[in-house]
Amino acid sequence: MSKRTNVKQLSVVAMLCALGYLCTVLFKFKVGFLTFDLKDAVISIASLLYGPVSGLLASLAVAFLEMITVSETGIYGFLMNFLSSGTFALTCGFIYKYRKSMSGAVLGVSASAVSVTSVMMLFNLLITPLYMNVDREVVIGMLVPTLLPFNLTKAVLNGALLLLIYKPFTSALRKMGLVPKSSNSNYKFGIKSVIMIVLSLVVVALTLTFFVLYLEGSFVFIK
Repeated sequence: MSKRTNVKQLSVVAMLCALGYLCTVLFKFKVGFLTFDLKDAVISIASLLYGPVSGLLASLAVAFLEMITVSETGIYGFLMNFLSSGTFALTCGFIYKYRKSMSGAVLGVSASAVSVTSVMMLFNLLITPLYMNVDREVVIGMLVPTLLPFNLTKAVLNGALLLLIYKPFTSALRKMGLVPKSSNSNYKFGIKSVIMIVLSLVVVALTLTFFVLYLEGSFVFIK
């Protein structure tokens, strides 16, 4: 890889970090100590373009920036943000690295949703009692009615958004000369892409509707 290519890659990753950070500032809302945002969809573009390590490093950078600027949850929030974004980016990037196709992208974001939900459930048990200063039994009582649907919905929504924005975003980068025009990806636009876009839009609409309705009556454990 040439020095010029390295500079372009760093520029794209930095741009994605900046956009991911903006998502934490402009497009998020808090419910108690939980934060719902869309940064994972943006950060994970780095994973699909340059591999899972790039996505993991971008996740670390955005989580750190969030901690020192807008976060109110300190080191606990930093750890949970990094674990969530890093798991999402690492999983989809790893799968797409070895299966560069539309089915690989769909499989990647689906696996990311499952992985993030599982990891966050585990670390909520380990970290949330320390952050909230409560017994672990209190957090166990929050898992199914609160933490599971929150993390799963957030991961599914970010996955659907990633499928929607990846091709337009990378196409724009190619026109700008930041990403090579030639690509060995089999992820091309066609009837399958139209179907995926429609399904992704449906998933976005359904997850947002579910989340809003769920918030109105089900987050009973969060103070």
